[in-house]
Amino acid sequence: MKVVVIGAAGYMGGELLRLVLQHPDVTEVTATSRSQAGKPIADVHPAMALLTDARFAAHAPADVARGKNVVFLALEHGESSQIMGALIDAGPGMIIDLAADFRIHDGRLHERYYGGHPAPELVHRFAYGLADIRGHELRGASAIAAPGCFATAAQLALHAIVDLPLAAPPAIFAVTGSSGAGQSLTATTHHPARAHNMFAYTGMGHRHEGEMLEQWRAWRHDPAAHARLICHSGPFVRGIHATLHAQLAEPWRDVNGHVARRFSHRPFVRVLDAPPQLTQVVGSNLALLHAMASDDGREVQVMCVIDNLIKGGGGQAVQAMNLALGLDECAGLAAPGVFPC
Repeated sequence: MKVVVIGAAGYMGGELLRLVLQHPDVTEVTATSRSQAGKPIADVHPAMALLTDARFAAHAPADVARGKNVVFLALEHGESSQIMGALIDAGPGMIIDLAADFRIHDGRLHERYYGGHPAPELVHRFAYGLADIRGHELRGASAIAAPGCFATAAQLALHAIVDLPLAAPPAIFAVTGSSGAGQSLTATTHHPARAHNMFAYTGMGHRHEGEMLEQWRAWRHDPAAHARLICHSGPFVRGIHATLHAQLAEPWRDVNGHVARRFSHRPFVRVLDAPPQLTQVVGSNLALLHAMASDDGREVQVMCVIDNLIKGGGGQAVQAMNLALGLDECAGLAAPGVFPC
């Protein structure tokens, strides 16, 4: 299987490369980067020296996509839309976009969170690649929009309670590490500003809330269903810790058992008997959950931890590829994380 990673010099692109270079069904990998073209991949991602001595290519996306089985795009939001038409015309077997460009099908939701879409005629081509929920529904998809990192953690927590009777819209409080902001240095990613610090951002409407709402409304069969995503930045590099809180219309006490049964068939979701810790998932494609109810059974909390660059990025994209192509869902993703990290 021939694979291309476009935009492979960033954190997300590096994780994608690490995974596909070790995938048992991948025989050829091409990595492109405008900023690093011609440089050895290992100069930018030193750990890749164990896997490849190749260099970043400078080919135009459409040119490098021709004849390839899978094309991954690890670009900034908005860049995928600019090249997608030409990329589709090039005829690769599958396109997987890790940016937000094609995640939301509802035009009004997209406009609310991102503004007008530059290529609305292409949105319908993309399946939403929430692999641990959609599973084999992705079989045969030729274009996949990989979910955002916050949205992945939030939706796993929401799906845990999707069939419980709710008295009010749930809210998810989530904290992410600095790698989620990418490699570019800003006032909020500079180490002295980030270390020993924690702060909220994009209050009352983080962009990932849009894709979360679209899926939540579909699951609840209610176009007016609501949920709130509250995002914070934490003093660590990798991972997302999300806590959902919801009020129930009827008492429910065995909530953790209920959640365990909901995810019993999913290979990368584990429901623990105690609240998960972030370091338990760093470096892996795992999602760890735990749920608890109040003494009267009318309030529930669900905790979810993921690695933002793997389960919330490259790992989920590879998992979606496996499902779409009918491969072993776990192919290339079975490596455990690292601890301590």
